[in-house]
Parts: sequence; structure tokens; C-alpha cells
Amino acid sequence: MNMLEEFIQRESASGIVLIFATALALLFSNSFLSPLYQSFLHIPVEIRFGALHLDKSLYHWVNDGLMAVFFLLIGLEVKREILEGHLSSLSRIALPGIAAIGGMVVPAAIYLIFNLNNDIAVDGWAIPAATDIAFALGVLSLLGNRVPISLKLFLMALAIIDDLGAIVIIALFYTTEISTLSIVIAASSLLVLIALNRFGVSRKAAYFIVGTVLWVSVLKSGVHATLAGVALALTIPLNAVDEDGRQVSPVKEIEHNLHFWVAFFILPMFAFVNAGVDITQISLSQMSGPVPLGIICGLFIGKQLGVFGFSWLAIKLRLAELPEDSGWLQLYGVSVLTGIGFTMSLFIGSLAFENDQIFQYTDRLAILIGSFLSGIVGYLVLKLRSNAQG
Repeated sequence: MNMLEEFIQRESASGIVLIFATALALLFSNSFLSPLYQSFLHIPVEIRFGALHLDKSLYHWVNDGLMAVFFLLIGLEVKREILEGHLSSLSRIALPGIAAIGGMVVPAAIYLIFNLNNDIAVDGWAIPAATDIAFALGVLSLLGNRVPISLKLFLMALAIIDDLGAIVIIALFYTTEISTLSIVIAASSLLVLIALNRFGVSRKAAYFIVGTVLWVSVLKSGVHATLAGVALALTIPLNAVDEDGRQVSPVKEIEHNLHFWVAFFILPMFAFVNAGVDITQISLSQMSGPVPLGIICGLFIGKQLGVFGFSWLAIKLRLAELPEDSGWLQLYGVSVLTGIGFTMSLFIGSLAFENDQIFQYTDRLAILIGSFLSGIVGYLVLKLRSNAQG
């Protein structure tokens, strides 16, 4: 099994596990187990090392700590794909790149149309602009080999570019007050990591030790700590020579080792602590507010319009080609699936609305509804196309 097949299978399986984690969170938060669930989220976890003091709830450790590992994996995937994978040439990157731009711009525009007059709500403009690759590939996996591999590659490449866009958005728009000292330490750590790369250091431990210093300093700086994972990933060498003179690939080795833990522990844990919405406390009138409507319409309508519309335009202008062995209806079905925002949408939502009760959790429920609609309709479109071919 090559790396691509392994990636798709693990992401697909992770999507199924995410569904169970989400269902479990909803069960806990909407039953007599709700107090237990809330207590679990707010378990205090404290680390002291000399003058260094990190004191956060379990919820924040998951979002700031475990998700940094998730973004480390994203950074590794982006680096590998750009250097030697499906993003390594203009012809390969053209269609998913253009589609990803449409899939970010149109949903954000739709959200802003609903919320432009609310100074607080407007910060959530990036929530519907994200795609959850694990969930989307999980839905595709239900169709087996009836979906051509070219469409799976298209979705995978689009989601990776989408994640890269999310990283840029987080860095530019969701940074709070800056601590100068922490930024200086973070910059120094990054310079050390770059030096390790330039000198051909192949020991992964060296990168992780300096990377830990980078993560702590970024965490304390006011810039979101997950960006440290991306910065670390980009400094790890794709190819190097170890002490025995053998050719090794630290990027591929770390990516391979992290995939299992991210797919089957980190992302399910993130889903469990973030998806627990008490539906019984949310009314239909609340869900008709501009924030939930902007998110639902952005994910379910904006994503498919942006991805399919920009793809159609790129193909018609001969800037790109339709994925091999696929048709327009199949491309449309995959475009609908990109509206499954889930993990990244919930994460961006936690940054946009630091007070997670400000909209009575309607933003989280809207993400679940928009993602659910996109998953169901996308699956039905692709199944309809498969049945027609059969």
C-alpha cells in the first residue's frame, strides 16, 4: 500500500470515528450526563517548570495543545505535497487551487451578507470557509470504488490547500495582544530550527525539543499556538542523511507516525470536547438568527457554489481539466461534500468567538447542521451518479 492509499484509508476511517465522537458528545450534553460532561471539559491541568506556568482547562489543552499536533501533521502534508506530491506542479495544483479559492471566498461572502451589521458576529466570517478532509473522505469511502481515484485526489488536494488558507487566516485575523518577549523567543526558536535544517540535521528529537520551546513561546505570545505546529513542520527536512550515511525522510517518518494518533485520538477528542451542544436549550427562533443562518448557508450553499462554480470556470477557460474518469455530476457531488466544515469550522469558531456562549452555542449547532446537510446531499448526488452508471 503506497502513502496516498494509506492516507485516504486512514482519513476515511477517521471520519467515521469522528461521527461517533460527535454523537457521543451530543448524547452526553443532552442527557443526565451533562454535568459529568461539563466537569470533564473543565478539568484543570497545570504544568510548572521554574518560572514557566501553564494552567488551562482540559478543553483549552485540547484546542491549544493537541490541535498543534494536528497542525503539525497538516504542515508536513503540505510540505510533502508541494515538494513531490500532487501540489508539486502547476497542472496538478490548478483545479484544486482555484476550487479552494472559490470554496473560501463565496462562503465567507454569504456569511458576511447575513452579519455585516454586527461587529461581534462579523468575526465569524471564516467559519464556513473550511473543509474537514477526514469527514469528507469518510463519506466518499462509503461509495467505495464507485468514485474514481482522481476525484479523491481532487478532494484531498483541495482540502490541503483549504487548510493552508485556514492557517493564513488564523495567523492574520485571529491573533490577540502580542507579547514582545515571547515573540522574540519564538523567532529565535524558529531560527534555530531553520539552522538545523540547513545543516542537514536528521535527528527528529532535535526538532521536537526546539519545537516544544517554539510552541510554549507562541502560546504565551498571543499568536495562536497551533501555528507553532505548522512552523515546525516547514523546517523539518523532507530528505536527509543520518549518522550511518543512509538516506532518510524525517517528514515522511513523522507524518506516518503521527497519522494514527491524529486520526484516532486527537481529532475524535477535539470533536468530543467541542461538539457537545445542548440542543434542548436552543430554539428555532435562535437558529433563524444571522449567525447560524450565515454558517449553514455558507457551508451548504456557499461551499458548493464556490468550489463547483470556480472549477467550472477554470475548466471552461482551459486553465484546468476535469478529473480523469469523472463527470460534471460527480464533480458537483464532491463540491457539495466540501461543505462538511466540522473540525476546522469548530476550531475557527472557537477563535472567532472566544466567549463560546455569546450566541448560545447556535454557531456550533449551525456547523453541525451545515456539515450534515452537505454530507447527506453530497453522498446522495454521488450515489445517484454511480447508480446511473451501473
